[in-house]
Amino acid sequence: MKILLHICCGPCLIYPLKRLNDQGFEVKGFYYNPNICPISEYSRRQEAVMVLSKDLQFEVRCPEYLPSEFSQAINANNEAPERCVSCWRLRLQKTALYAKENGFNTFSSTLLVSPYQNQELLKQLGIQVAKESGIDFYYEDFRVGFKQAHEEARNKGIYCQKYCGCNYSKLERYTMKIEK
Repeated sequence: MKILLHICCGPCLIYPLKRLNDQGFEVKGFYYNPNICPISEYSRRQEAVMVLSKDLQFEVRCPEYLPSEFSQAINANNEAPERCVSCWRLRLQKTALYAKENGFNTFSSTLLVSPYQNQELLKQLGIQVAKESGIDFYYEDFRVGFKQAHEEARNKGIYCQKYCGCNYSKLERYTMKIEK
């Protein structure tokens, strides 16, 4: 079965890719993240994904970087969790559309590996996007592999970011750090 895996970053790719391969899926990657700012951060994360794709012999598609799509999706609602829901929906919708147009049976996301994301909400969004787009959503709670995958990424010299991606999450991260 062919599955298109949305990739948020290199470290979060490692465990879901292994699990899906072990289950017999034919996995291809989709690096779509218009939320990531600035472009230097986007490029650094994309480079990490591409290094892993070579190392793991894994094909990844990278659509054009259009941060305006993120801005339009959140529609000036920059407060979490509403902002995050809009961002996740955008990335899952784009992944589902690409999957459907390119002969995949199903789609999923490496966002499901992160203990920092709302797993239940991501699952609900995936199911909803699947119904809207007419392609199956594969859900698995990949969080069990998060720590090990990030350790493996560090050992391989793969870039591990310090914030989710958007300027708002960056500001929130560093504001919390200062407050501590």
